[in-house]
Amino acid sequence: MSKKTSKQRSRSAAQIINRRARFDYQLGEEVVAGLVLTGPEVRAAREGHVQLKGAFVSLRGGELWLNNASFSLKINQRGLASARTVDTTVRKLLVSRRQIEHFMAAKQQGMTIVPTKLLTNGKYIKIVIALGKGKKNYDKRQTIKRRDQERDTKRMLSGR
Repeated sequence: MSKKTSKQRSRSAAQIINRRARFDYQLGEEVVAGLVLTGPEVRAAREGHVQLKGAFVSLRGGELWLNNASFSLKINQRGLASARTVDTTVRKLLVSRRQIEHFMAAKQQGMTIVPTKLLTNGKYIKIVIALGKGKKNYDKRQTIKRRDQERDTKRMLSGR
């Protein structure tokens, strides 16, 4: 077996982004946390077969848990070329005690803890979580309107 060169590693190291979180929540400060994963889950994350849409973080027993994140795991069975199964089990997040206490206090104030990115470019797989406050429907409409206006002004400036 040959080792991968740095160019090959950088090409495969893509971030998995939860775009829906930016639309549904007003995000505050972000924290990078570790994830407790098994081998097939790591493989799925490195290949980019992870879906963070609809995922959230809960506090149980003084620990942070990632809920509803979909990992598309490869099934290694004879005769099946690329069969996959979706796994949405709860996964433990690794953060410091001080950060957990900070998140507990924010949760008491009505904030939500939302995963925004999954980082796979280093030795470890990490997840970026942020505190978020849910947007109302009129806030979402304003976001769409602002995005459309920015797109139109860019189109006008480029001369299309």
